[in-house]
Amino acid sequence: MTNGLLMPLATAVWLVENTTLTFKQIANFCNLHEIEVQGIADGEVAKGIKPYNPIISGQLSREEIELSSKDESRLLQIKSNDIEISGEEKKIKKYVPMSKRQDKPDSALWLIKQHSQLKDSQIAKLVGITKNSVSSIRNKSYWNYNNLNPKDPVAMNLFAQKDLVLALEKAERRINREKKEKEKAKQTA
Repeated sequence: MTNGLLMPLATAVWLVENTTLTFKQIANFCNLHEIEVQGIADGEVAKGIKPYNPIISGQLSREEIELSSKDESRLLQIKSNDIEISGEEKKIKKYVPMSKRQDKPDSALWLIKQHSQLKDSQIAKLVGITKNSVSSIRNKSYWNYNNLNPKDPVAMNLFAQKDLVLALEKAERRINREKKEKEKAKQTA
């Protein structure tokens, strides 16, 4: 795949079904052999492959297809090699091995001691334990509290330093907002 095309066979199926491009043009664009494209048109190749629309994915434009349809010697040009598959980055839950899961309460204790401004819900989200567990660790009523050792969760790779910094910034904004609200309440009273 020299041109960076996503799903070339499925794209070829779509182009065969929906355009008047020549087999040679489709084969060149999809990095396939002309005979493969002819086989797709005859229904012998790519049976059961769902067609993939290169216009919707942003790899081709209608204008590009129309220009190449009018001129059989013109080759299709991929729109860009920087195809964005998803508009936003989704956070993937990272698998935590069994051996590290016992470190989560230790990490929560470390965060409670080092960054007391963080809410229980923020600590729970960062470390990956329940809010009730964080509350019980904070109140020293956690079932195994006497055996907990505060451990830095960033050093243990439970989450990134960036995540901690973002949580601390959010906590600071909340604290400042609460101070302003208290001052306002005093002024109006």
